[in-house]
Amino acid sequence: MNTVILADDHEVVRRGVRSILEAGAGFKVVAEVADGLSAVQTAEKLKPALLFLDLSLPRLHGLEALRQLRTASPHTKVLVLSMHNDEPYVIEALRAGAMAYILKGSESTEILHAAQEVLAGRRYLSAPLSERAIAALTSQTPDQSDPLNALTPREREVLALAAEGLSTTEMAEKLFISPRTAETHRTNLMQKLGLQSQTDLVRFAIRRGLIQA
Repeated sequence: MNTVILADDHEVVRRGVRSILEAGAGFKVVAEVADGLSAVQTAEKLKPALLFLDLSLPRLHGLEALRQLRTASPHTKVLVLSMHNDEPYVIEALRAGAMAYILKGSESTEILHAAQEVLAGRRYLSAPLSERAIAALTSQTPDQSDPLNALTPREREVLALAAEGLSTTEMAEKLFISPRTAETHRTNLMQKLGLQSQTDLVRFAIRRGLIQA
């Protein structure tokens, strides 16, 4: 039985995908979450075979969640389920680690087919999406000069929480670490990103899509 986590901030979407998967053979939805940070944390705990992930999620944008999942649960295959059909979104999601990119509103048979393709180790794009996205992916490499690439997975978590305005104590409670450790992570990430203030941090997070404006 292939275990699945559904990450979408709309209950109706989660309910719809759950019914599609459970009507098919070989899938078991083991958790539903409504934000990106919970998606990473729950996947790290449950290590599901598949994760259906929306991009426009609160607390942690789907693209950043994808990057963190590569470390938190590297064997989990991620299928992005999004309303965005722009090629740049598709390319960035694939580069960040997604195995499939499915448009919301797709037929139930396509969602099942995508899941089966991903389990077989193959990428899948919804029919309306250009195959050029995969070609572009294979011809490009991640920008090593991107300062985000210098952050550890924990520093990325602290960045997202700090940008939401959480205090050091609140971040520590959510991440199950000491306030001193949380503050150390915050100081380190500020230095790595060249940020001087909380305002700089929030602006950076919004600009990079880590939080919603």
